[in-house]
Amino acid sequence: MGLLSLLRKLRSTPDKEARILLLGLDNAGKTTILKQLASEDITTITPTAGFNIKSVAADGFKLNVWDIGGQWKIRPYWKNYFANTDILIYVIDCTDRKRLSETGSELFELLMDNRLKQVPLLVFANKQDLPDAMSSAEVAEKIELVRLQERTWQIQGCSAANNSGIKEGMDWICRNIKK
Repeated sequence: MGLLSLLRKLRSTPDKEARILLLGLDNAGKTTILKQLASEDITTITPTAGFNIKSVAADGFKLNVWDIGGQWKIRPYWKNYFANTDILIYVIDCTDRKRLSETGSELFELLMDNRLKQVPLLVFANKQDLPDAMSSAEVAEKIELVRLQERTWQIQGCSAANNSGIKEGMDWICRNIKK
C-alpha cells in the first residue's frame, strides 16, 4: 500500500495537529521526502533557499511539516524554527561519506537546544536505493546515535526517490505523537 492510499483512508478531520521540523544538510533529500509525504511530483526539486511547509494527514493527525534549507549559510537560522516542535526529523544522505562527520555535529548541536530537549527524533538514513549508500546501522554507529540515551529516537533507512521507508518513519512518528 502506497502512502497516497494510506492518506486516503484517514479521517478528513484530524484529532490533533503536530508540528514537525525537517532538517539536514543540503542535498540530503528533505524536500523530496516532503513532496513524497504530500503526494506531489518529485521530478523537479530545487535547493530550498528558505523553507517549505506542507500539511499532511496521518493516523488522525494533521502534521504540519516545516522543511528548512540545509545550506551552511541557512543553518544558523534553524534555531528560529525550534519553538513548539513536536517531532524532529533529521535527514542524512547515506552516500555523502565526506560530510558524515559534519552532519553528525550539526545534529548533536541542535539537539542541545533546550527547545528540542524532550522532542523525539527520527533520523531518515536516505538514499538507500544507491549502491554506495551506508546502511542505517553504519550511520547510527558513525555519528554515535547511541549517545542519545535520554531521548526517544529512531533511525529509518529510506529512499526519498522511490518512496521506500518513509511510511515506516511516519508510522513511528504517529506512535510517538500519541504517547
